[in-house]
Amino acid sequence: MARNAVEWTREHTLAAFHLYTLLPFGRLSKGTKEIVQLARWQGRTPSSLAMKLVNFASLDPQIRASGRTGLSGASLQDKALWSNLSQDWDKFAAEGADAYASLAQANGVKADSHLLEPMELAIEEGRTRSAIVQVRVNQARFRRSVLASYNATCCISGLQNERLVVASHIVPWSLDKKNRLNPQNGLCLSAIHDRAFDQGLITVMPDFTVRVSASLLKSETTNQLLRSLIETDRKEILRPERFAPHTTFLVWHAQNFGFM
Repeated sequence: MARNAVEWTREHTLAAFHLYTLLPFGRLSKGTKEIVQLARWQGRTPSSLAMKLVNFASLDPQIRASGRTGLSGASLQDKALWSNLSQDWDKFAAEGADAYASLAQANGVKADSHLLEPMELAIEEGRTRSAIVQVRVNQARFRRSVLASYNATCCISGLQNERLVVASHIVPWSLDKKNRLNPQNGLCLSAIHDRAFDQGLITVMPDFTVRVSASLLKSETTNQLLRSLIETDRKEILRPERFAPHTTFLVWHAQNFGFM
């Protein structure tokens, strides 16, 4: 079979989607090193793989809402895989990561550790190694997918620095096992905004505007950092390029912290 005519098996499609979630939209091109590498593992051209990733974009509601349409060649298999996301994102994401890891290992690369930041893989003493490694890997994948969607920019403050922002879960990791890896359950926030969000001092409403808690609004603080938080009230967040925060998760946070 010709190199540019390799069949798109389910495993290859899942591995491609895994990579799609980890790369910023602007890097979905044939020259991107991760695309070149996965294409080589699959025995196809980088152009073929890049086209598949842009076809995924044509199914992404956030991409379509921004006026970008991607390509129109998404297959029935692509559409079926995408529709499964809403049922159990974590199950689908795990399948994609496994498919990617299988291809990596077949080509002499250990899983997808080369895609993740080493600091995310530190092992804590006194914990079961396999369990903590899997948790850390999943956390790193979630972080990368969220930061890729927001271009490592805090959606409230506009701070853009990968070392100073975090991928914050809207519904906490411990409360929704089906959406731990779902970037639509995430916001890219600076450390201070992440802490305020986690403590319910701020929330993001379904209309993508920030609300500040009544207790914080009533404070007469002169602290500059606290004042900057207060001044975010009613401010619209920066929308991600892909995987916009889902209304269901935003409603959960707003309701559980008394904003609705």
